[in-house]
Amino acid sequence: MELVLLSGGSGKRLWPLSNDARSKQFLKVLENSNAEPCSMVQRVWEQLDDAGLTDSTVIATSKSQVDMIQNQLGTSIPLIIEPERRDTFPAIALAATYLYSIKGVSLNEVVAILPVDPFVEENFFNRVKDLEQVITETSADLALIGVKPTFPSEKYGYIVPSGQKEKSKFFNVSHFIEKPREKVAIELIKENALWNCGIFAFNLNYIISKLVELNLPIQYNELLEQYHYLPKNSFDYEVVEKAKHIVALSYDGDWKDLGTWNTLTEEITTEVIGNGIISTDCKNIHLINELDIPVAILGVSNAVVVASPDGILVADKTESPRIKEVIKEFEQRPMYEERRWGWYKVLDHTKFKEGNEVLTKRIGLKAGCNLSYQKHYARSEVWTIINGEGEFAFNDEIRFVKPGDVLVIPVEAKHGIKANTDLEFIEVQTGSHLIEEDIVRVFMTWEEVEEHCKLLV
Repeated sequence: MELVLLSGGSGKRLWPLSNDARSKQFLKVLENSNAEPCSMVQRVWEQLDDAGLTDSTVIATSKSQVDMIQNQLGTSIPLIIEPERRDTFPAIALAATYLYSIKGVSLNEVVAILPVDPFVEENFFNRVKDLEQVITETSADLALIGVKPTFPSEKYGYIVPSGQKEKSKFFNVSHFIEKPREKVAIELIKENALWNCGIFAFNLNYIISKLVELNLPIQYNELLEQYHYLPKNSFDYEVVEKAKHIVALSYDGDWKDLGTWNTLTEEITTEVIGNGIISTDCKNIHLINELDIPVAILGVSNAVVVASPDGILVADKTESPRIKEVIKEFEQRPMYEERRWGWYKVLDHTKFKEGNEVLTKRIGLKAGCNLSYQKHYARSEVWTIINGEGEFAFNDEIRFVKPGDVLVIPVEAKHGIKANTDLEFIEVQTGSHLIEEDIVRVFMTWEEVEEHCKLLV
């Protein structure tokens, strides 16, 4: 069986930690088996590894999340990168062509699609393994996994059984109800409906045939070129609702969607992350502070307080899901991002009346990693090394740098840096149009830089 993890979304219900550059699955607020901070995607990958499933797993994602995935999981994991965001059906279709035409997977092979961020126990992935046998035994179009509801939620889809009792490992599905009102959810629970866990399994041929019907290519590289022709639709609407024979497995363990602060804080093991203090008279409080300044909470209960470079949230936990609607008023660039080489934090961004801008960042490079050798047309930069040692390439010459060194980079000057140890520097950009797209990359790897640049001793 082949597995595809879908990694998408912005997770704006977890603002201000999540933003367009850092989705909820990358927030390091959980703990792994060694009691170390980890993200949802790191936790799931560890569970897949324990279940012996990582060798047959690929991740389908967008361009904006590649650096984050590689930063947290490493660079060896196969990635299927969407050329543009077009919902879950195009992403799954692209993954299917990758398995078929690049990886050489048989059309008779079972493929399971999983979200990248479920909060589940380890035995959930043993249930995922059962999908292969169920598809083979039943010849169903699709096999799903459902979990018994613990309350009449309006946030989840419901899998409604066809009426007969469960047979061994599976039951036939009558229909779905997506995010019903509470009164309807109560009735669905009486009918033994299950919450839909967002897992889909099928024979690879089932999706490849759909692409043939749509007159779209089944070769991965060709579909990349024609990706914009794929229906911009969810897999649920494009495939699941049209399937004639669907079966489902029930899962009896814990399953949660940690998509809001009230659900996420239930799984955070410490009340305070970062610099802060909560007074003893506070009850059911969580503080997460990514800023360098302290936060104090006194005499407040049932609340979550989150501070990051993107903003500050103070919310009653039960009301926290409303944040997605509130932040529609905010328009700003992401103030913190993780990249394949490390991270950066925006310290200040000022726009002057004359049209000039100044953007100040604190940048961290992991030892052995490098920024690309690049140049800019709309800005100059000044870098001040504050920690660690490295190599700085400037207009085809390389020299060593250390704390206290100030590096002046004029407009159109070629430049790059490699960290020999963990390295941090302050970058001050000055120009008329300070955007990430103002980059012309000359070389990506440091080996290329060393090959074309002279080392100064």
